[in-house]
Amino acid sequence: MLRYAVNFLIIAIVAGILGFSGIAGGAASIAQMLFYVFLILLIISIVKHLLTKTA
Repeated sequence: MLRYAVNFLIIAIVAGILGFSGIAGGAASIAQMLFYVFLILLIISIVKHLLTKTA
């Protein structure tokens, strides 16, 4: 999922350089949303790992 966020970020940067502001804004917002979803899933995974860890 992080790969998708990075891909949309790259698309947003390229579209911004080429002057496609609508496409750049859309791709940037998708990349931001995917990044936050990835971050939430990472935090859930870490908490789950810490709670189920056996010594």
